[in-house]
Amino acid sequence: MFAIVRTGGKQYRVAAGDKIVVEKIAGDAGSTVSLGDVLFAGSGGETQDVSGLTVSAEIIAQAKGEKVIVFKKRRRHNYRRRNGHRQQHTILRITAIGDHKAENEARAEAPAAVEA
Repeated sequence: MFAIVRTGGKQYRVAAGDKIVVEKIAGDAGSTVSLGDVLFAGSGGETQDVSGLTVSAEIIAQAKGEKVIVFKKRRRHNYRRRNGHRQQHTILRITAIGDHKAENEARAEAPAAVEA
C-alpha cells in the first residue's frame, strides 16, 4: 500500500518501511509523528478513501542539508557579499499507513510459534 502525503509544502509518495527527508518537524529522534494531510492512497491499481487516514512515522534524526553559498556582486562598485545557508530537515521512517504496518514491524509484533 502507498500514500501521497503533503508536509512542508511538498508532496511525497510513501509506503510502509520507507525513509524520507522532509522539512523540519518538531520532535526528538525516536519519537513518533502522525502525518494527517493524506492526498491519495492506493494499493496496486485500486484507490482507497483517504478521509480519516493518517500516516505514522518515526523520527530517525534531525539534520542539516548541504551548504548553499549565496554570493552577491555588483560590477564596478566594489560590492561583494558572501553568505551560506544550511536548511534544517528531518529524516523519517514510515511505520504505518492507516492500519497497514511495515512488514518487519508486523513480524516483530506477531507472537512466535513454539515448536514442541
